[in-house]
Amino acid sequence: MSGSSPSIRNREAHLPGLLPKVEPSAARKFVIAIRRLADDLTYGLDGSRFLGSGIDYVQSRQYLDGDPVKSMDWRVTARTGKYHVKEYEAQRRFPAWFLLDTSASMVVSSTRRSKYETALQIAGGLALACLDRTSPVGVLGCGDRDVRITPSLSKDRVLQWLLRLRRFAFDERTEVTRRIRELRPTLQARSIIVLLSDLHEPGAVHSAALLAQEHEVAVIQVQDPAEVLLAGGGFLRAQEAESGRAFVARSRRPMIDQARIENELRKGGVDHLLVRTDEPYLHRLRHFFRSRAMTGGGR
Repeated sequence: MSGSSPSIRNREAHLPGLLPKVEPSAARKFVIAIRRLADDLTYGLDGSRFLGSGIDYVQSRQYLDGDPVKSMDWRVTARTGKYHVKEYEAQRRFPAWFLLDTSASMVVSSTRRSKYETALQIAGGLALACLDRTSPVGVLGCGDRDVRITPSLSKDRVLQWLLRLRRFAFDERTEVTRRIRELRPTLQARSIIVLLSDLHEPGAVHSAALLAQEHEVAVIQVQDPAEVLLAGGGFLRAQEAESGRAFVARSRRPMIDQARIENELRKGGVDHLLVRTDEPYLHRLRHFFRSRAMTGGGR
């Protein structure tokens, strides 16, 4: 796997957090869950620009010597009495990059399922769905760890980085803005970018909007219910998970300015979906990608 030296793997092996323990049975269950999600997302989403275009039927024409039998259009042949074959549009392979926020704020949770676990599962399901449409898949970790897998059509590589990213640290800093800034000049062709983050880092939204000027960008914002409102708690003394900075906050005030985030993403032409960890997300995820067809999307 590219970008993973022995020293990096050794450091990752000693990270304290894990989703859940890496046991053969647990790993198999994790992979099965990812595959099921991919199957659910794949069904009925042929037109989504974020899952690749696949092969599109264009027309039928009269059979010529040398045409493959498997491309025969038997319906038109039966109607006209002459052999016809189907013609398809050449495959358009848009590389798909999944930018996963691996920072500490993603693993702090007030529910059974953390933001990080939710984001990783969604990224895995979308990645396998892209591979089903022959779109090369790459991944970029947006934290301290150097996780960068260049896009390929290898399903084994996708499963490898999914299992690798199950490990996390409770003090990892967010680097969404820096990782996007590093990625932009390396993208040689128009690409599909899916950022999965809680958007706690100042500047992350602006960086995604800049990226959308040249590429198809979708932001899946993962949110814990405690980030919205902690009613009746008065004033709270807390410590920021990534920087260690102590602060005092009033619990009736939301931790993030959601209206500002959504407004900035909309102005930047970025498709945006908010996923809460305490709510089912599959139907909303399928609707989001079904509505983002290759012509239009959220722009």
